[in-house]
Order: sequence, then C-alpha cells, then structure tokens
Amino acid sequence: MSFNDNVQLDPSQVQDRRGMGRGVKVGGGIGGGIVLLIAVLLGINPGMLEGLGGTTQDPGAQGTAPACTTGADADARLDCRITGTVNSLNAFWPAYLAQYNRQYPRPDTVIFDEATNTGCGAATSDVGPFYCPADTTAYFDPGFFQDLVDRFGSSGGPLAQEYVVAHEFGHHVQNVLGSLDRAQQDPKGPESGAVRVELQADCYAGLWVRYATTTEDPATGQPFLDPLTERDLQDALSAASAVGDDRIQEAATGRVSPEAWTHGSSAQRQKWFYQGYTTGDIKKCDTFAVASP
Repeated sequence: MSFNDNVQLDPSQVQDRRGMGRGVKVGGGIGGGIVLLIAVLLGINPGMLEGLGGTTQDPGAQGTAPACTTGADADARLDCRITGTVNSLNAFWPAYLAQYNRQYPRPDTVIFDEATNTGCGAATSDVGPFYCPADTTAYFDPGFFQDLVDRFGSSGGPLAQEYVVAHEFGHHVQNVLGSLDRAQQDPKGPESGAVRVELQADCYAGLWVRYATTTEDPATGQPFLDPLTERDLQDALSAASAVGDDRIQEAATGRVSPEAWTHGSSAQRQKWFYQGYTTGDIKKCDTFAVASP
C-alpha cells in the first residue's frame, strides 16, 4: 500500500544501526546463519538465538532512520517505508487492544545491516527479520527485502514489505497477550505450537491491513495509507506464500519435510493472513483452537 504523501512520519520510533555491525563477532559462520534463516525467518524462538554470538561489542551510538519525515519519503525509500509501517502499527494496536482491556507497550525497532547485538544474543543478517522478546524489539535488515524477491520469489510490492514488518509486530502482540512462548513448547511439525504461533502472527498482520487505511497519523489526523488495491493484496499474499516452509524446503533441498516445519506451509500462511484481513477480528486468529491450522 502506498502512503499518504502528507502524513508526518516519526523517525524516533526506529533506531538505525546500519554501518555499526562490523564489530560484532558472530559464531557459527555463514552456514549456521542459513540454517537460522530457514528456522526463524519472519519470527523467532528466543532459544534459537542463544549462543549465536561469541564476544560482542557495543554497537555504539544509535541514530534514528534518516530523512524519513513524510509519507512521500515512505513511498520512495525502503527504510522510510519500514519507519512508516512501524508508525502505523504503533498507532493501530493500542486502540485495538484497548477494546479487550489490554495495554500495548510500544516495542522498539532496529534497522541494521551485517550484524547487531540483541537481547537474544548477537545476530547476523542471515537470520532475516525477527522479533526478540527479551528486549521487545523487532529487527530488520533492509537487504532482506530484496532477498524476498530474488531468493524466495515474492513480488516486490510495498504491501509485501509492509506485511513482513506487520508480522514481526504480530509477535510483539503475542508477547503481550502471552501466546508467544507456546512456540518453544512444541517447536516442530505441521501442527506444532511453533507453526501455530507463526500463523497467528500472519493473521495479526492481516488484521492490521484490514484497518491500515483508516489508522490515522496522530500529527495530521490523516490516514497513514492510501486505500488498498487488489494488487496490494496480491503482493501480501505473494510474500506470505514465498516464506512457507514447504516452498523454502523444496528450493533448498528439493524435497518437503513437514515434520521439520516451524512456520507453516505457503497455503497456511496465506490462509491465516487472509483470515485476519477479511474478519478484522483478533478472536478469529486463534490458531490454537483449531485441530489443524
């Protein structure tokens, strides 16, 4: 979805650590990073990052995302689109959760490249976007979004990228509501807790999309995003499909092994994103209440 050109972005909601990752020493090598990418792509089991890093160094001063002040900037630059999406999510979720008498403590957001320190350990870009519950922070390397197209076959439309950000914020909502840790209790398999957690985060992302075009910028009172188009919706569904476990496994190994799934199939991911989008009801995102997600 495109942003309203006159919306005022709040870059203070995003820390920019790009160029600060070279001092972080990460163990395991690139091979370990690829395994982690497949395992925690678009989500995180905190235990998976423990022990990732060896000695880490302080990343130093943390600035905010530069030159991101308007919706026009969000349409023109990926880092600003991340910032604008974060702004929209942080405007939407507090009011929505208040209907259920739940507070929404705003998560932190970090843009990085190469590597960075997190509350879950040191992480490299190979891990992909992730949410760390230990420091309630969502982490994004903008380079991933090109990988989403080149390596995983997603469309490159704006909502494909915004979906990724909304998915990670879905994990924060799960952390607030108490369902995120269910991924660790049952970590693998097509009907596992891990898969149900990921599919619920997809549903939450779709729920945000349902209301994104009416969620207003507090500074101007204008909606952050322009009306949704059919092309926008197809972009989001393309991204959800691209990161299905079955699709990633087949591309990497030539075979599909459901017993090793941690995020769900392409069809499941599309199904639950669409569930959130069409219903706009968080109660309809209870992936734990169905026999087979």
